Amino acid sequence: MSEDIDTRRKRLYMRSIRRGIKEMDLILTRFADAHLAEMEATELDLYDRLLSENDHDLYQWVSGQAAPPAVYAGMIAGMSEGMRRA
Repeated sequence: MSEDIDTRRKRLYMRSIRRGIKEMDLILTRFADAHLAEMEATELDLYDRLLSENDHDLYQWVSGQAAPPAVYAGMIAGMSEGMRRA
């Protein structure tokens, strides 16, 4: 049985706020607070895959130290924008 969309959003939120490094906790929590509730199934799929990536890689992508994989570029751009506003 697959999980319903609300349960999935809650699971992804928990994965966003409890990461391996504090910087990614802050960045992903802010992103999840701003976008998770409005994401549709395909966006949730992508975000789920993104959350499986290594935190150090994610931080380099968000901070502009390395280019993200093309599949994540739009989502990473949103995170980077949120980071600059903070």
